[in-house]
Amino acid sequence: MSYARTANLSRRGILAAGGALGLGALLAACGDGDSKASGNASEKGGGPWSFTDDRKKKVTADRTPERIVAFTGTAAALADFGLKDRIVGVFGETLLEDGSAHPQAGGLDVKKVEVIGNAWGEFDIEKYAALNPELLVTHQYDSGSLWYVPEESADKILKLAPSVAVQVANVSLLKPIQRYAALAESLGADLKSKQVTDGKARFEAAAEKLRRAAGASGGLRVLAASGSADYFYVSTPAPAADLKYFAELGVEFVIPKDIKASGGYFESLSWENAGQYEADLIILDNRSTALQPEDLKSKPTWESLPAVKAGQVAEWDPVPRFSYQGAAPLMENLADAITRAKKLG
Repeated sequence: MSYARTANLSRRGILAAGGALGLGALLAACGDGDSKASGNASEKGGGPWSFTDDRKKKVTADRTPERIVAFTGTAAALADFGLKDRIVGVFGETLLEDGSAHPQAGGLDVKKVEVIGNAWGEFDIEKYAALNPELLVTHQYDSGSLWYVPEESADKILKLAPSVAVQVANVSLLKPIQRYAALAESLGADLKSKQVTDGKARFEAAAEKLRRAAGASGGLRVLAASGSADYFYVSTPAPAADLKYFAELGVEFVIPKDIKASGGYFESLSWENAGQYEADLIILDNRSTALQPEDLKSKPTWESLPAVKAGQVAEWDPVPRFSYQGAAPLMENLADAITRAKKLG
């Protein structure tokens, strides 16, 4: 799926194609009764279960679901909250060419789950049905669509098990983390476990580290970008949960002006115009679907960018793992990059 095909699509298609996206007051944790769900893992499904997801849909089951199939990054987040043994299947990039786990899989043991799709558009319905799924969980970027659930077969897929969607666009990073925590708790996870509390402590320390680094940077200009063969994409932070949160912590992002064609997410620049925005530090989409620094050496305008010439380029993961453990390293790495970088004019 190319950027040419997704130029006028939603964030859902844009992210899948590998393009760019994109300490303020903490968001209230899952209000409006969203976390008031019955069911406990220790009771092994001994009663009705319900959860109101971010579609404002009350999802119900006769007992607490024990067989969960999820988008790989979502499954990894739920595992971080203590539900590793409930994950029976995943979809989305999971396995690398050598058979090892994709970074998105986090702490999941990919040999113990059924991979029913390993790329955008892949979702083996027969494999999914054979797993006897009791719950499907994934992100929501756009109303009416489920992340990595193919739209053309969604009706068939969604008839096989209840589904939960968590909104991850146009919200700050902490919100989807809290929503996945609430879902995990409703399914029986212990949010007071050492695994979760240690993860939360690391997240809070990382947020403070980033806040301090941003505050001491003297207004360092950070540009979030992704590269393809024909275009240099500059993201705006508002719709991207991670960038939005980083901005709340004080990171000063370059804001592209012409984002209408992308639905408000980024500006597409021809490589001839890649230097349109001045930046001191570039954070670059690190996924295999985007061009990496070694690939970009063939682009003269990339090589001429002041941040590139100064060696001030850092990795950026536009589809973060929405758990404390998944998000903390992102802030730690960005804080380190900001601390090392210098103003370039």
